[in-house]
Amino acid sequence: MALPDRIGPLARTTAFRLALLYVALFVAASALIAAVLIWRTNALLTDQVLRALRGERDEMILAAEVRGLEPLSALVAERSRLATGTLYFLADGRGNKLAGNLSRKPPELDAAHPGALFTYASASRGSGQQRTAAGMATATPGGGLLILARDVEDQKRLAETIRRLFLWCFGFLTLAGLGGGMLAGRILLKRIEAVAATSRTIMAGDLARRIPLAGSGDEIDDLAGHLNAMLDRIEQLMNGMREVSDNIAHDLKTPLNRLRSRAEAALRDDRGGEAWREGLERTIEEADEIIKTFNALLLIARLEAGAVDQSFDTFDLAATVRDVAELYEPVAEEAHLSLAVAVCEGPSVRANRELIGQAVANLIDNAIKYAARAGAEAPVEVVVAEVASGVEIRVADRGPGIASEDRDRALRRFVRLDVSRSKPGTGLGLSLVAAVARLHGGSVRLEDNGPGLKATLVLPARLIVSKAEGAPGPTRAIDREKTHAGSG
Repeated sequence: MALPDRIGPLARTTAFRLALLYVALFVAASALIAAVLIWRTNALLTDQVLRALRGERDEMILAAEVRGLEPLSALVAERSRLATGTLYFLADGRGNKLAGNLSRKPPELDAAHPGALFTYASASRGSGQQRTAAGMATATPGGGLLILARDVEDQKRLAETIRRLFLWCFGFLTLAGLGGGMLAGRILLKRIEAVAATSRTIMAGDLARRIPLAGSGDEIDDLAGHLNAMLDRIEQLMNGMREVSDNIAHDLKTPLNRLRSRAEAALRDDRGGEAWREGLERTIEEADEIIKTFNALLLIARLEAGAVDQSFDTFDLAATVRDVAELYEPVAEEAHLSLAVAVCEGPSVRANRELIGQAVANLIDNAIKYAARAGAEAPVEVVVAEVASGVEIRVADRGPGIASEDRDRALRRFVRLDVSRSKPGTGLGLSLVAAVARLHGGSVRLEDNGPGLKATLVLPARLIVSKAEGAPGPTRAIDREKTHAGSG
């Protein structure tokens, strides 16, 4: 790839543009600071030179006023011989030179321009070498002219050296900034390309692909981690959708075929109207089961979407659980089981009463159903207890239980641990309990009861309402049809 083709994408990256902007601002600020420093240094040195020249000038003019021009000429001649950086020029009223180490009067200095920079030929530093000096001109008593100056060539060269040094530094900073920006852009492009490549692979159908992490812990890694978590969730949802679709196809196909077969059998029955009536009644029963399944699915979808989280009220949780347990006592008796209910006194919670009751009903219904199938004689235990994390509703049975590796899967929709799927049920009971728990910010635990299963619905402490904040609401029985929604 040609160099311009590689630089083009780098120059369009945000990292490169930010680096370039930063370098430009830094160079501009540095140039301003350097200019101020050079200006202040020159001003300080110039002021120091002028103060020295003014002091010496005042001394000489005072001597001339007291003793006359001739002693001043001798003083200038003496100092000219001893001076190493100071320049002198003394002329009479007609402009003739009387003394000094300047060969001529600088044209830049006269009565109209008493202070200025000028160049002169230095005899002591080589023939014809031009140097720069700063001087001032002052009229002497008798109409003469006294010029005092100081060589500033070294100061001028120092300022030029500093200026060149700053220019080199600015050039180096600019190149370093451009190089750093290109390097940062290249690194960023490489990591973004990894994200783009992963996205293309996922769009092609590989949902298991994830964005690689650099391990630096920076914001790109943080973003990649969040994207990977999102992809994990999407993969789970997609797998869940496939599993639900397969299960729906199996669980609904059977009752629909059975419904159609019964309708056909009724039509072929020679008894006529009586057979048709029986066929319609059985068809209605099958249709009710199908509707119940769809209602449970709809309710779970609404719970997961948070569509009913505004219907919270304050009620006595223990009383609600007792009502549900009382409702299931006849069911337990039919299965030759009993219910052992142990609840703490009056924990009032702010939650959705109907959904909590339905979740408890599903847990009790499952416990009775599986304990009866296993021929267990021990009672089904229903416990409500306050704990540090909130309040727990525990339903324990002595049935076959659930293997530890299947407990997480059992909380999903349409999951039935009966591989043959020959036993009645929809596989929505525990998934509905899990959805109710999520709506309330709680959780569901499935544990071994040795033997059997202990299912625990945990509601967080923030839902508990003290008696000072609100009295418990009236309890009421949970409708039998609603409690059966999604059980299985």
